[in-house]
Amino acid sequence: MKKTLAPAAALAAAVALAACGGGEVESGGGGGDAATAGTLTPVTVGVMPIVDTAAIFLGEKEGIFAEHGLDLTFEMAQGGAAIIPAVVSGTYDFGFSNVPSLIVATGQGLPLRLIAPANTTTGDTKSDFSAVVVPEGSDIHNPSDLAGHTVAVSTLKNIGDVTVSHVVKGAGGDPSAIEFVEMPFPDMPAALASGRVDAIWVLEPFLTIAKNDGGRVISHNYAETDPDLLIAAYFTTGDYATENADTVEAFTAAMAESQSFARDNPDDARAILGEYTEISPEVREQLVMPEFPTELSAEAVELHADLALEYGLVSEPVDVAALLP
Repeated sequence: MKKTLAPAAALAAAVALAACGGGEVESGGGGGDAATAGTLTPVTVGVMPIVDTAAIFLGEKEGIFAEHGLDLTFEMAQGGAAIIPAVVSGTYDFGFSNVPSLIVATGQGLPLRLIAPANTTTGDTKSDFSAVVVPEGSDIHNPSDLAGHTVAVSTLKNIGDVTVSHVVKGAGGDPSAIEFVEMPFPDMPAALASGRVDAIWVLEPFLTIAKNDGGRVISHNYAETDPDLLIAAYFTTGDYATENADTVEAFTAAMAESQSFARDNPDDARAILGEYTEISPEVREQLVMPEFPTELSAEAVELHADLALEYGLVSEPVDVAALLP
């Protein structure tokens, strides 16, 4: 397995979480008969160095992908804005992205195909890996109070502001009165502490960092939107799926095993973060990990399509049938 850093994303990823420089990294897994026979199929996967991707890194380390005849090269990127076009152009064979980005891209006519789930919310409205945080002493006590305030999100018109808007609306507030401000996750805890924004929507590990700095959670927006909310998925293009059906089948099967292994071995899933992120050991022990499902749910993808339409990510309904296997 090789981990490389895409040039366009190198600086941004370094500022965020990754410590994964270029060069070859030895696989930690056994590899099975396929590895010894030298019959592995090389594939390139665009990923992000975040907790959401723990299962694929763990699966590679355990030799699961090699057992399915695949030799992975990971390309690190800051987000789907870099990964989606790289998959479409054929630079990457597979990619990781949050589901709303894939919905928007499909609505724009890009020929994408979901092949495996990446992660979901824990469904715990008291403790999840996604939350809206306010500073200690803030007069914001519930989602409806966010109206009229500034809220930092990592990307405008995406899963953050959509799910925050949804919980604000559900609490009786006016989401159109929120001023969403785009900001990288690593900058959010300091921006909150200094008063530059009134609230932040943040994911782990920055959620734990913000709470350790005195921040107070007012909403676990993923879990409150839906207890089974699908956050991200692995995908390819329709043409690649048709022309490389065996490779896609092997990748899908290996992902299912990797997800299951991560779910059944939570300590290993937490520990693998130390190999592809710069999350400190102390924070790794405190943070909340997502769930790692093994099967794609059509209903989960449909929910995102509905939310994308309701909150203006797309102007017309998106037929998600083309996205699904």
